[in-house]
Amino acid sequence: MICTRIFSSLLAIGLLNLTAVAADKDSQNSGTEGDGYHTVGPEYKTDPDLTDKGNPRGKTFAFSMPLAGSKIFKGDDKTLLPDKKPVRVERKITVYVPAAYKDGTKAPYLIIHDGPGQLKAISNALDNLTISKDASRKLPAFIAIAVENGGNDGKDSERGLEYDTMSDRLARFIHDEVLLAVLANAEIKAAYPALALTEDPWGHAVIGCSSGAAAALTMGWFRPDWFRRIIAYSGTFVDQQDDDAPEEAKYPLGAWEYHSGMKLIETSEVKPLRIFTHVSENDNHSNDEEETHHNWVMAGQRTAATLSAKGYHHRFVFSKATGHCDKRVFELTLADTLVWAWQGYRAE
Repeated sequence: MICTRIFSSLLAIGLLNLTAVAADKDSQNSGTEGDGYHTVGPEYKTDPDLTDKGNPRGKTFAFSMPLAGSKIFKGDDKTLLPDKKPVRVERKITVYVPAAYKDGTKAPYLIIHDGPGQLKAISNALDNLTISKDASRKLPAFIAIAVENGGNDGKDSERGLEYDTMSDRLARFIHDEVLLAVLANAEIKAAYPALALTEDPWGHAVIGCSSGAAAALTMGWFRPDWFRRIIAYSGTFVDQQDDDAPEEAKYPLGAWEYHSGMKLIETSEVKPLRIFTHVSENDNHSNDEEETHHNWVMAGQRTAATLSAKGYHHRFVFSKATGHCDKRVFELTLADTLVWAWQGYRAE
């Protein structure tokens, strides 16, 4: 298909260096193992490390945050059309603290967009891989924080505002409001009186799918001082930003600007980020070979090619015979993705 040919062409003419190392000196010596282009499918099975193997379980907590109480996403933005795309009154936050976490230590964490999202599989991976005897297949005892979106999807919606806007708004919301709410939660404090989160940005990861994937990259792109490990499945690296958003003045094509249009990745200095991206063969896509600003497959391939050519620590998965945010891709790859994403992490 056209997008595979685009990626192959970039590779052939030397614009794509799949083993390039990001120019960040503070990369925690993560190495290049697992970087590059990977194809999976068309047959799929669930990785055993994403299942319950009977290992000690951590604790799960859930609470809600009313949108009206937020300073950043109150649910009344002028871009919204609540009559057509209702906004939630409150959003649910689900937190998983693995059994391997020791109260009082500064924990790394993973933010999960569209929570609870992949939390069940991720909690199983934590139970299984924090105690792994294989140093190359081990996870740190990170805390998983699943954050529900504000409601609906696409332009004119609260979810679209949060996830498709090219700014640091979502990063500030997570950093300044959600994390503080987690630390202040009475039930969590009762179970872990000395709970602490690391301030090391290499201890902060984000995962999302679709617009949540674009949001994961955007959080790291605009605030690499806060978030550095990015996991983006079926990324909406297309023009889905609200037409009347103030960010349109600077980024008129939304997330399409990362790889086309302004070519933000190509023309910007390398940021201290470790980035996983993925696209499915039958992801949301157009058969039109012209640049439509809405071709998910083309956008995913171009984003991957540009990240690798620029020299980022980058892992790209192309999944055959699958669709948008296909659960079979998560079931097969998520454990490997988490291990790669956290590679090189050194706890405080």
